[in-house]
Amino acid sequence: MFFLLGIAAGLIAGLALGGSFERLRGLSFRLVPLAVAGLVAQLILFADPVALAVSDPVGRLVYTASTLAVFVAVLANVRIPGIPVLAVGAGLNLAAIVANGGIMPADPAAAASAGIVPDDAFSNSAIVDNPVLGPITDIFAVPSGLPLANVFSIGDILIAVGLAWTIAAAMTRRTGDPLSD
Repeated sequence: MFFLLGIAAGLIAGLALGGSFERLRGLSFRLVPLAVAGLVAQLILFADPVALAVSDPVGRLVYTASTLAVFVAVLANVRIPGIPVLAVGAGLNLAAIVANGGIMPADPAAAASAGIVPDDAFSNSAIVDNPVLGPITDIFAVPSGLPLANVFSIGDILIAVGLAWTIAAAMTRRTGDPLSD
């Protein structure tokens, strides 16, 4: 849910820079159904009843495929301001997930700081011994006791920055400025 911070920051920055919510209507994305399908698949996959029931190989496959779907949709919109930054973040996350067999490794200290206790449910983050591409995995934490306590990666930070940039740019664009082709 780290991306929520990016959305909030983009809205605040857009308003602070004299932008308006009305201008967001001019933002036109390609492959929206693909992105939505990928995100919905993840919401379902990580919901408690499903996460407890799904087998590890199936969960890993669905997580990887849904992350790839979102990444493809992001790449289709790379000409929109801010999306290139978001694409780099999404690409880093996808690389870490693929390199680690369909899960995003979480640093044990970061997980403990966020109050994450490993259980039998399939999760988007898991503690892994010797993760591949360790520096781009979930190595940071929003500590427990704070809103949205969780682990996050460099990719998640770039996704949030890209979202903020995209939203602020859309809200402050001049009439007639294209945001996509």
